[in-house]
Amino acid sequence: MGIMLATTTLSVGKPAIGETIEETIEPSLKVGNFIEEMKVAQFQIPDSNENDNRSREPRVLVAQIEVQGANPELEDLIFNTISTQAGQTTSRSLLQEDINAIFATGFFRNVSVTPEDTPLGVRITFVVEQNPILQKVEVDTLTGEDTERVLPETVVQEIFEENYGEILNLRELQEGVQSINQWYSDNGYDLAQVVGSPQVGQDGIVTLNIAEGVIEDIQVRYFDEEDEELEEGRTRPFIVTREVQLKPGNVFNSRTAQRDLQRVFGLGLFEDVRLSFAPGNDPSKVIVTVDVVEDNAGSIAAGAGVSSNSGIFGTLSYQQQNIGGNNQTLSTEIQLGTRELLFDVGFTDPWIGEDPKRTSYTVNAFRRRSISLVFDGDDTEDIETEDGNDSPRVTRTGAGISFARPLAKDPFSRPTWRVSTGFQYQNVRIVNADGDLSPISAADDGSIDLAFSDDGTDDLFIFRIGASRDLRDNPIQPTSGSALRLGLDQTAPIGGGSIFFNRIRASYSYYIPVSFINFSFTEGPQALAFNVQGGTVFGDLPPYEAFILGGTSSVRGFGEGELSSGRTFVQATAEYRFPIISVVGGALFFDYGSTLGTDTDVPGDPAILRDLPGSGFGYGLGVRIQSPLGPIRVDFGISDDGEEMIHFGIGEKF
Repeated sequence: MGIMLATTTLSVGKPAIGETIEETIEPSLKVGNFIEEMKVAQFQIPDSNENDNRSREPRVLVAQIEVQGANPELEDLIFNTISTQAGQTTSRSLLQEDINAIFATGFFRNVSVTPEDTPLGVRITFVVEQNPILQKVEVDTLTGEDTERVLPETVVQEIFEENYGEILNLRELQEGVQSINQWYSDNGYDLAQVVGSPQVGQDGIVTLNIAEGVIEDIQVRYFDEEDEELEEGRTRPFIVTREVQLKPGNVFNSRTAQRDLQRVFGLGLFEDVRLSFAPGNDPSKVIVTVDVVEDNAGSIAAGAGVSSNSGIFGTLSYQQQNIGGNNQTLSTEIQLGTRELLFDVGFTDPWIGEDPKRTSYTVNAFRRRSISLVFDGDDTEDIETEDGNDSPRVTRTGAGISFARPLAKDPFSRPTWRVSTGFQYQNVRIVNADGDLSPISAADDGSIDLAFSDDGTDDLFIFRIGASRDLRDNPIQPTSGSALRLGLDQTAPIGGGSIFFNRIRASYSYYIPVSFINFSFTEGPQALAFNVQGGTVFGDLPPYEAFILGGTSSVRGFGEGELSSGRTFVQATAEYRFPIISVVGGALFFDYGSTLGTDTDVPGDPAILRDLPGSGFGYGLGVRIQSPLGPIRVDFGISDDGEEMIHFGIGEKF
């Protein structure tokens, strides 16, 4: 699999100015009856080498040399250029070389020589026609009125304006044309070039014809793994072309094309993506073809593992990524564990139709049952159900829809912000291990409500708004930049419990590249990574909706949910990340978290009943092992009270 920019070259003509001046303008030698004046009856050039030819040519004595048609400055230039001298002999070949040499100076559009017999020898007169005074260089890009020229007028002026007001020099004009071609190449316009001969007007205006490589059309072709072209593919062509920033009427740019290929390949639908070219119906234009080899769109996966949240668990998932050839994804997942049961089905469209803002949406339905970390932990006293004497289970059944949109000047620019909104409904039930409703806990010092409603069944109608700004250099292993995430949830007071709350949350991460240590056996980036986050809930607060602190994604060194649970929280982390060997990295970390005394604001005071500290810190050392799923994270943490714990995770903590 890979991305390749094909190097096929569109033939749009080569500039004649790139040839020698001698090839561009054909000089002629006008010597009249030169041979007769040298009193040679017949002369034929032999078929031997050129030097022999010259040595056998008749030669005459030059008595005088004159120049006609040149100003004094150019006249001096001609005398300094020619090899013919008065008082010496010359021949037809030597005069031809002088003509070529005069012509090669670039200042003349026509050069001829006229010999005239005199009593003392031959008078040689070089008759020249000067080029006009250069007034301006104009560019015709041959693109018509519908396409804007990419070559700025300022570039043309910078190249030629120092010669304005002077006699046109064809050699300098040739160098200027080469500079224009180089500008196109340096800026990624690989198909653009000056074509044909420059048009020199008597008024001193020079016109350059340029074929910039305008795109006539963008097409999609499908190939199989043996590189045989197919009549059609599974993916609809517009799914490919809408990822291509280059459009018909644009000038082809290889840099833009490379980014286009990366976006098409990033869809995950193709094994290979490349570009090819063909001449358009207009010979000055090009047809760009995106050639793709499609990948399998469906996948099924199964796995097993262990985590603090789920215990021992197994998963089975299925995904169909390219439904109807529209790059829409249908996914299902089932996860069964000793502490958790999950079923989720979702449908995602990453780009709604022809929406110019690249809006996406996701619809999903779910049923999740898990032991709530508000009531249950690893080390502390657990809160149990009244009728089952086991850990309370929170069962959430519901569905939702969410929309997301990047905020950028166009669909192809990296967005500074992304915003999202959506709605979700949850039916929440507090049950025991048998699945029976258990709204009350069992406790020696008094029971507490495990749900907001007395019957143990709550309804949550949640409206969500989110925004994020990601300025990191790498979303998987960042070493510089920052990331900000904001979220707001608002419930509507309808259904069971008539729950009405507002929940806000924010997270900010910052990364600094450093070079504290150097290992002789590896190379790789080092970085300091910082994260601070917090949140609070206003209004009603079902106990299972409290913020939870402690664990792999919170304060390491504590078990999952073993630091506290509260209405409000703050959390901060500092890490030093460094390489060890090529696929293994390390991290030193320090975490801190606190509920700021709001553990008593959670109905029933579950954190107080479990004797959780409410705030604390942890520190330790971790390793990061690179894998196809992302970095596998293994952290050894020590809490502020000396507890030791190993944490496992996928990807960096932030």
